[in-house]
Amino acid sequence: MSRIAGLIGLQSNNELLDKILKSVKTDDSWGSKTITSSNSYLGIISQDTSVCNKSEDISVVVDGFVYNYKPTNSENLVEYIVRQFRKFGFEKTICELNGDFVIALYDNTEKTLWIARDRVGVKPLYYAKTNDSFVFASRLRSILDTRWVTSEPDPAFVGRFAGGHYRYIDNIPTSSPYKKIQQLPAAHILRLKDNEIRIWPFWKLEQTEDFQKTENELAEEYRALLSDAVNIRFATAHKPAFTLSGGMDSSSVLASAVKQTGNKQHAFSSVYVDKTYDESDEIASMLNSCVEEWHKVVLDNKPDVFANVKKMIAVNDEPVATATWLSHFLLCDEVKKQGFGSLFGGLGGDELNAGEYEYFFFRFADLIKSGKKEAFLHEVEKWAEYHDHPVFKKNLMVAEESVKRMADLTQEGICLPDLKRMSKYAGTVNADYFNFAAFTPEMVHPFNSYLKNRTYQDIFFETAPCCLRAEDRQTLAFGLDNYVPFFDYRLLEFMFKVPGKLKIRNGVTKILLREAMKGVLPEETRSRVKKTGWNAPAHMWFSGKGLEELADMVHSQQFRNRGIYNIIEVDKIISEHEEIVRTGVAKENHMMFLWQLVNLELWMQNFS
Repeated sequence: MSRIAGLIGLQSNNELLDKILKSVKTDDSWGSKTITSSNSYLGIISQDTSVCNKSEDISVVVDGFVYNYKPTNSENLVEYIVRQFRKFGFEKTICELNGDFVIALYDNTEKTLWIARDRVGVKPLYYAKTNDSFVFASRLRSILDTRWVTSEPDPAFVGRFAGGHYRYIDNIPTSSPYKKIQQLPAAHILRLKDNEIRIWPFWKLEQTEDFQKTENELAEEYRALLSDAVNIRFATAHKPAFTLSGGMDSSSVLASAVKQTGNKQHAFSSVYVDKTYDESDEIASMLNSCVEEWHKVVLDNKPDVFANVKKMIAVNDEPVATATWLSHFLLCDEVKKQGFGSLFGGLGGDELNAGEYEYFFFRFADLIKSGKKEAFLHEVEKWAEYHDHPVFKKNLMVAEESVKRMADLTQEGICLPDLKRMSKYAGTVNADYFNFAAFTPEMVHPFNSYLKNRTYQDIFFETAPCCLRAEDRQTLAFGLDNYVPFFDYRLLEFMFKVPGKLKIRNGVTKILLREAMKGVLPEETRSRVKKTGWNAPAHMWFSGKGLEELADMVHSQQFRNRGIYNIIEVDKIISEHEEIVRTGVAKENHMMFLWQLVNLELWMQNFS
């Protein structure tokens, strides 16, 4: 539970570093510490300042956790990193670490700054460079507080956020919402020497042959890996609590901890007055075997969205991508009030285990490309049987149309950007502000499988980055450490060697995880096919008072003067959304677009 920062160059000084660290203090128990070498200043604000230290000519600061380091009486983590650095160099030292971390090291002899960010990007790191100085920090706010760079928004970010789908907000992993601030991508090293920056990856997933082992053998390995990923994190956790929904991911993390420790754990769940979104009945199967006390965080259909979003933006330093994070924000508040110090969750389980509904299309594409027509038709039939929806229909025509739209069947493994999804609200953004027609999302294809490439895309370029960012900011805002065991890099390396038939089969997702959790999860939870997840009745949030505040915002002179939105098109969307909510018609509403609009405007009012 910490934030770090560093200043290098002529404008640097200890007073400024101490100021920008204290500006992001969220807990009275946190203390700050800074260390100086020549014109370099590294610092931390945390409950534990021992991970900011100096050993002769080398200064080190660590944000996060290194799980495979075992402290001794004679050597702490910083001393261990320094010893390894002197012996092997920075990159090899980082490659040997398993953790969720950002590590910054300044070598005063070589006048070189090194920074590394963990393999999945659980911990954040931003930086900015002027002509004669360099600043890095865990929080965007810290960099802005130096006054070295302006808070001018990046127009490309604003445009994507205003009228695009949330998946494309993080498509450029080096960018940030601010024009003059950059982000260090996950699994990358930054070196600053002679005022020149060089950045490169120290780890990546690559194409290899799929496992040839039996399903039972792989399930045993998976269970052992997940169990260890939970266990090594639990060993560092202070007063741990667990998020719990009715699905496989959070339940598997909780059940693994219970099995490892022999003790039931405290669980927190967002529950809703609207039974369409409430998972209390599904959660009930976990209570007897795994839960010491179940803490329900109840949300009605009309929370004060605008007031809560303002609070969320204050701790995120940027607009928050999806409405489900309001539920998470309120849950974190309750976890803190109940006296807990850390929070475990199931984030990453969907990406690793092919749990998202759209992953079916990429499994279908793999079957089609490999000539397995009968298997494809069977999977479509079971998909429609288990997952049909009054608004989002499931049938062969939908499957074939979706595969054609999202996969290039002429090239093995090549996934396509979903232009239909991306451009749905493009007309709401003024073309002279941001031209969606000129934006083509980067699609990365390291594998020969459509399903693997799609999940890889989500982990590093689409769904996971904004989720990891929100979890990090919102847990830390309430003085909580955040743990995401599914994003242990060993699990990623393992699951990207698992064939698609052990992820999706017979219309059911997460096949290997279900097999691995035999005897660990209650059978009712393990065998459940349908899952709601972190969904929320956000369509109702923009009705009544929420609708009135939304209309006031959109018709304000300040909103119009920004020149971002086509007000006529926005009004049409709002009117249609209001009618859908009022009549209850089975039609897709516009809550995601409206959520992003409100977040973007409130952020620009307070930060830009």
